[in-house]
Amino acid sequence: MRRHHTARLLSFAMTTVAGVVLAAGVAAGHVRYVADTDDVGEALTWMAGALSDPVNLIVLGGGGVATVAAAFLYLRIDAFDADVATFRRVMGEYTDLLPWLLRLGFGLPLIGAGFAGYFFNPVVDPLIGGGIDRLLQILLGFMIIFGLGTRVAALVGLAVFLVSLPAAPLLAFSLEWIPGFIALALLGSGRPSADHVFQRVAAAPATTYGRIDPIHGPAEWLNRRLTPYERYVPTVIRVGMGVAFVFLGLFEKLLAPEMALAVVDQYGLSEATPIPPDLWVLGAGFGEVALGIAIAVGLFTRASAGAALFVFTLTLFGIPDDPVLAHIGLFSLASALLITGAGPYALDNRLENADREPSAAPEAPAGESDAS
Repeated sequence: MRRHHTARLLSFAMTTVAGVVLAAGVAAGHVRYVADTDDVGEALTWMAGALSDPVNLIVLGGGGVATVAAAFLYLRIDAFDADVATFRRVMGEYTDLLPWLLRLGFGLPLIGAGFAGYFFNPVVDPLIGGGIDRLLQILLGFMIIFGLGTRVAALVGLAVFLVSLPAAPLLAFSLEWIPGFIALALLGSGRPSADHVFQRVAAAPATTYGRIDPIHGPAEWLNRRLTPYERYVPTVIRVGMGVAFVFLGLFEKLLAPEMALAVVDQYGLSEATPIPPDLWVLGAGFGEVALGIAIAVGLFTRASAGAALFVFTLTLFGIPDDPVLAHIGLFSLASALLITGAGPYALDNRLENADREPSAAPEAPAGESDAS
């Protein structure tokens, strides 16, 4: 039994590594599509010039120092321990609603993409003629929303997204679909859902549906195969969301400053605030990269997720033309991390263990952390 569990764990680890390698390769290919060597060189030249401005350096450096100081003080001062413990306990009460949260967060954008006529991402046109991909998105979206074959729908969606990446590299600007689909595949439908209702009816004695149902058996088999990996859902969300943040910070802002500067100019952000355009782009770019790294490695996970939600909300109010529907997935991932905390393989767990060693206090459940 122990050997079987080890084999499953090794299989999961190998699959995760393969996924990371694939994502890195896709990202590299995407850069070649949207930015050649000259473009990157010009971006680096712009960045060097912008960072040579003492004002920009002072503001960015001051923000970084303030963030590090705040984290240090939080770890050293126990004034908010009771608040943090209560918040974690309250968030834990929503764990059973996590599948419902993710189903809404990724089912609605799928349906919206299908009816609006784009493919996962508002900047990507349908790849197949005749509206087949639009119908597929609508079908998968409704299946996920209603919780009907959720795991199968999520796995199909994941496969379609990954297969489509080489043909539509701009999909890399919406990498949140990957952790979203994986999380749904691992969690399943939860409740309320059509899957839950049909499973209960099929399993009940003396039901006619239970005698003729051809789905209950295969569904139970798939559930048994995937359920042991549910504990890795926070890790999947963290890493996927963190990579998406880093990618956007680099390739939408720092390595494509002309796009970000155009947005600053279009919405008059520098006119409404005393912040110059270059500083807007540098702050947004480095901020997203830093936040993405913190989320990916599980450092102050809940605080980082809360900061991400604040950034999303601020963007929606500051840029009214921003497609809200396309960002619901990121909202749901960040909200999920508020509920789950860091999960396995996170720096938060090391911080918690280091903090508790002197007093030899009992350990918290796996994946939970005061630091998160």
